[in-house]
Amino acid sequence: RMTRRGGKSTTLMDEEILKKAIVEQAEQEPQDQAGLIIKAEEIHFNEILKLRLEYRNILIIDHLWEFTSLAKLDLNHNLIEKIEGLDRLINLTWLNLTFNSIEKIEGLESLRKLEVLNLSNNRISVIENMDTLEKITHFFIANNLIEKLDKVLYLRKFKNLFTVNLFGNPVSKEDDYKFFIAAYFPNLVCLDYRLLDEKTKNEASIKYHYVLEEMKCEELLMQQADEAEQSQESEVKLHTDAFVEFLNGSYLFKSMFEDDPEAETLHCVPEVAYLLQTYPLLSLFLINQKASEILENFEQEQKKVNPDLLKVKINHYNDEINQLCNSLMALEFQLVSQLEVNSKLDNHPFCTQTVCHTFVQCRDLEDNYNEKVRKIAVATLEDVAKDKLDKDMPDDVKMLFTDKDTVMDALTTGHDNHLLKINGRETQLVTRVNAWKVALIKGIQDKELKRNRMRISDIHRYVDHLWEQLEELQYHHL
Repeated sequence: RMTRRGGKSTTLMDEEILKKAIVEQAEQEPQDQAGLIIKAEEIHFNEILKLRLEYRNILIIDHLWEFTSLAKLDLNHNLIEKIEGLDRLINLTWLNLTFNSIEKIEGLESLRKLEVLNLSNNRISVIENMDTLEKITHFFIANNLIEKLDKVLYLRKFKNLFTVNLFGNPVSKEDDYKFFIAAYFPNLVCLDYRLLDEKTKNEASIKYHYVLEEMKCEELLMQQADEAEQSQESEVKLHTDAFVEFLNGSYLFKSMFEDDPEAETLHCVPEVAYLLQTYPLLSLFLINQKASEILENFEQEQKKVNPDLLKVKINHYNDEINQLCNSLMALEFQLVSQLEVNSKLDNHPFCTQTVCHTFVQCRDLEDNYNEKVRKIAVATLEDVAKDKLDKDMPDDVKMLFTDKDTVMDALTTGHDNHLLKINGRETQLVTRVNAWKVALIKGIQDKELKRNRMRISDIHRYVDHLWEQLEELQYHHL
């Protein structure tokens, strides 16, 4: 199907075009797998390993979502302006997009197996959006618009890269181009289709020695920061899964004083500031620790249940059938017993007592803190009345302590807000734990019920088979 854009004829990339390309490819290269597929009555896109779509005036990449096995894709010499529609090509190792009108590198996030990427002869000015292409070994971006040498440094993150082509870009015309690339990419073998000899690498290493050392230090710091961030994210996820995120530090404590301007003013009083520094921070990870212990013990108890069918040694068919009937009843009893064991978790004291006890301690700490602050406030009010207030105290603090009712109202409001924060976090934790508990118990019960039903069904079939054999024996004896 042809359309026109800007005076040029363009091709719509649809199933018809794709099938036509596969047929032509099979005729030209019958030894390829595509040729074998064409012999069948139907073309299966998900079995195609290589696809050539060059010189077809394609404007938009489309209809490739079924090509999940595709390893090599050629889309060179078309009118493509944007890299898109490649998300499902997770097995692609080769991508050729040369001689198009692409201005930006994008849409490559899913191509984690890509090894060869050719973007030569386009309109690209920035090397970017390739972070997931960790396996890339060949990168060609000749005859584009890359201007600055430092813009090429983005490629340093690709440790397997050994061939780069930047020929025809403005950057390749700079005086130090070859030495710069050789210095910053010591593992590179080929540059612009020419080997980088050891002499060039050694000279480049000497010339850029100090700059390289500084950059390596910066990269190491960035790597350490990334690792620390990933570690923190993993920790938060772990804590979130255990329903105790942000309870291992001062997050809950700090959140109690948010949006409380009077509290900020009171903190300027020396005694209150000292009280804040010595405020005992209660670790709520006892909940997480006890939860882990209970779950581990519970799972171990579940593993002790022997799912194997009882093996009964029999000599006569009647005895065997009777024994199997007894086994059937035993299994039914076992099912009931297992479900009763599973339901014990529902009433485990962890789910109520431990959580409630911990947050009771939090409330006690807040009450204790509030009582001490009130005493300090009363003493400060008395000093104000006697004109004994510290001269260095800020004016807004002095103004606050001229009115006793204002001070006490501020303390009461702050105390109520702190308790609301603690109660809200307790409600959130208990609600999530209870929801998880219900889902866990239901999952175990459903699994046990299904497994026991299958075993009982198998026994019924086996018993029927034995009765048939018994009837056959009786028939022969008659």
